[in-house]
Amino acid sequence: MVSQAAIGPLEDLVVGGLYAPGHDGESLLGGTCSGDPEDLRGCDVILELTHPGVAPSNVSRWRSFGAHVVIGTSGYDSGRIARLRDEWEESDRRCLVVPNFSLGSVLMMRFAEMAAPLFAGAEIIEMHHDRKRDAPSGTALNTAARMGRARREAGTPPADRGRELTDGALGADVEGIPVHAIRSPGLVAHQEVILGGVGEYLTIRHDTTDLTSFAGGIVLALRSVASLEEPVTVGLEGLLGL
Repeated sequence: MVSQAAIGPLEDLVVGGLYAPGHDGESLLGGTCSGDPEDLRGCDVILELTHPGVAPSNVSRWRSFGAHVVIGTSGYDSGRIARLRDEWEESDRRCLVVPNFSLGSVLMMRFAEMAAPLFAGAEIIEMHHDRKRDAPSGTALNTAARMGRARREAGTPPADRGRELTDGALGADVEGIPVHAIRSPGLVAHQEVILGGVGEYLTIRHDTTDLTSFAGGIVLALRSVASLEEPVTVGLEGLLGL
């Protein structure tokens, strides 16, 4: 809904179709949903906002249609992105994976990446509404990958975190970074990165209070994906000069 509301008033972008299995014929912000993926054939760019379980097959189909693809679906960890790069290697189309479309989240991930090698302790807490079924979030996966890579390149050793008395108490290990996921009513989308050193700790936090914060990033991604140099790009930071 955010994406179509953002695109609607623009003269250079037109919604060519809405693919939503199980909602065939339903109206969505002036358009009609279809359960037939063929209705997206002919679109220049396809925005994939679905579920991690179906996104890879959808993206393969959109590539076969000859479309550029912007992926906003969660679940794209380093392994899945590596497979995506292999799949798109020979393509003249472009694929942009966006862990989070909001400007604040892009800055939060960049700040966390910069700070991660400088502190002994580095952990992520991500918090989302109870309707989000996948964990960790795509934002947390991308943040952890970047933080972990920065720490490995700098040779930063992991902090001693004790031992678990109950499995999972210390979080999931994502590329060397502990990640804790919370799902609860009342939340929208939030992430906190906690970095600890001797006598101090640094908290980097981003809070999404309204999904309209994604609109600007969605429009930027749709306008820019075709001009990217690499077949697969991750994140908006390059488009923002970060």
